[in-house]
Amino acid sequence: MFTKVKNFFSEVKVELQKASWPWDTKEKGFRRYKELTDSTVVVVVAMMLLGGYVALFDFVLVNFVHFFTRLH
Repeated sequence: MFTKVKNFFSEVKVELQKASWPWDTKEKGFRRYKELTDSTVVVVVAMMLLGGYVALFDFVLVNFVHFFTRLH
């Protein structure tokens, strides 16, 4: 049992060394994570735009429904 667990973790270590990480391992400090922070900013901005679009559509739809329900 212990040998299987040890073998599993050694294989995980080998696979993680093959992975492409979103930062430059040669850089030091905050600049090391430039690609990661840039990607995070893109995702946050996209979510804010999507949230604004959904909120605007919801506002228009609610007012549209209220306009037609007040007529009857």
